[in-house]
Amino acid sequence: MAHKAIHRFARIAPRKARLIADLIRGKRIDEAMTELEISKLRAAWYFKAVLKSAIANAEESDANVEGLFISESRVDEGPTIKRWQPKDRGRAHPINKRTSHLHIALDERN
Repeated sequence: MAHKAIHRFARIAPRKARLIADLIRGKRIDEAMTELEISKLRAAWYFKAVLKSAIANAEESDANVEGLFISESRVDEGPTIKRWQPKDRGRAHPINKRTSHLHIALDERN
């Protein structure tokens, strides 16, 4: 049985968050936590929080935490917040502030 955790509307672009999602997919939770702690990318901070939540969900359902690994780690695109930046001669340039939905699922090895 998979133990899931989701962070919706994270204020980070999906393209940047997918780098970390690909890094931790398929790893044991202790290896993934170490990778997230030493990573310099900002998305690692978000994924560390989601991973802690998934581990807590697994503990609540009495799973063997030592044998868990990350079976699913994906990033979906959230809504884009649209802003305008004033420019010269009365012009305005659009700024798209992208958001993400971060998904992590833990499962036990067979």
